[in-house]
Amino acid sequence: MNIKRAKEEIEHTVKAYLAKDALGEYAIPAIRQRPILLMGPPGIGKTQIMEQAARECGVALVAYTITHHTRQSAVGLPFIRQRSYGGRDVSVTEYTMSEIIASVYAKMEATGLKEGILFIDEINCVSETLAPTMLQFLQCKTFGNQAVPAGWVIVAAGNPPEYNKSVRDFDIVTLDRVRRMDIEPDLPVWKDYARAAHIHSAILSYLELHPQNFYQINADVDGTQFVTARGWEDLSNLLNTYESLGLQADEELIRQYIQHQKIAEDFSAYLDLYYKYRDDYGVEDILAGQAKPAAFARLLQAPFDEKLSLVSLILSGLETRFSASRRADAAADSCYAFLRETKKAFAEMPAELAQEPNCWAQLFDQMTADYEAETQKKRTAGLLDKPTLEARLQTAKTLCGWEKELLRAAAPDADAAFKVLRTQFATLSDARDTAQQTASAALEAAFDFMEQAFAESQEMVVFVTELTLSPAAHAFIAENGCERYFQYNKDLLLDHRKAALNQELEAEQRRHGML
Repeated sequence: MNIKRAKEEIEHTVKAYLAKDALGEYAIPAIRQRPILLMGPPGIGKTQIMEQAARECGVALVAYTITHHTRQSAVGLPFIRQRSYGGRDVSVTEYTMSEIIASVYAKMEATGLKEGILFIDEINCVSETLAPTMLQFLQCKTFGNQAVPAGWVIVAAGNPPEYNKSVRDFDIVTLDRVRRMDIEPDLPVWKDYARAAHIHSAILSYLELHPQNFYQINADVDGTQFVTARGWEDLSNLLNTYESLGLQADEELIRQYIQHQKIAEDFSAYLDLYYKYRDDYGVEDILAGQAKPAAFARLLQAPFDEKLSLVSLILSGLETRFSASRRADAAADSCYAFLRETKKAFAEMPAELAQEPNCWAQLFDQMTADYEAETQKKRTAGLLDKPTLEARLQTAKTLCGWEKELLRAAAPDADAAFKVLRTQFATLSDARDTAQQTASAALEAAFDFMEQAFAESQEMVVFVTELTLSPAAHAFIAENGCERYFQYNKDLLLDHRKAALNQELEAEQRRHGML
């Protein structure tokens, strides 16, 4: 199965294992809650889907790479305890709590979440002394004499033997007590994730042209060469940061992430061309509605991969503006909700406290501190994805600025204090409107260019399809509209359906010897 289906199965399993009956007991007893065993090549995204599944199910996550552990840290250390049996005192060996089990309890205390996922990675690559402990863990849900707390779902992951020389095979007794899922690399599924994660547009367009280079592990006389989904994502993060710093990655740096010589060389050459196309065609000018006449002349002779790269660059520029608009929206919505709570709190301020100097600023400061504490608690629990966390951090920063204005104003009463905050919010609202207008204007300019350069060719199909598949673009267009997008989407989809029907008809006719 692909990684997306595996994530869905994990989420469904968590919901099923944590479901309770009318008496408040788990509907599936813990002894019947088979651990999930994910088997797949390295770098495919097993750890990431655990974070996503835990966040979407609203439970905690404790993740360990078990190869970093010894038998003592996993099981605990022995100590002597005095016991009395049948009137006779004896010394008995017991074990301290496993570090892993202790981490589960620590997570529960830190987050307030009593249920969660215990994820053990590389479970079939442990040392010989730890192997029996892992078998016991999968069979009995215990480390030594310490059981995994009730309400914690066990998920383990391992690599097939062809990817790791240290792999140990599980026996049938163990395999009969787990739910095994075999995961394979899947580029279309990864691209869905990549769009939402804002993977660098050069990587997406390169893999569109060279899908066979998405995931490879090759072993020959010169050693092992590989490229993985993890490598592409980590390289993307570096490329984005380099661009913000005015730096450019070269082949030597790329090979540190893409550890496959031929693919690294190929992508490095493509990346150089990608940046060259950005400058030669003037992508920012295109999105400002000031496309150079020379750009249209050059496209007449350009090969398809150059045209596709240009479309990708235009989409990347739009994506930046859509994301900025969404961030401005999120900040305004969050601050507006906070403002409503503030108005209510101001109205409920006791009369004796309302006479204190700067009482409104102090109350606002306390509310802001509570908001920041809640953000930190949710962050520790892993319940915030990156966009949500960024929105909350930006909101907290904005509120701190408002607090300074409130202190400076020294408002005499609740109405005056709230007027100060309302004025600050108006500035934020204006910034949101500006971001929306900028993105809308860029989208219209992009359609102007695409119509003049490509009309309804394959490049326009790619452009409209990517707008549809991009979460940021889809959300922006759904909220703010774009007539030409809806028209092209409708027409191109209709054409696609007609082509598919024609292909089916031709195939049917060939089967009957009519062609």
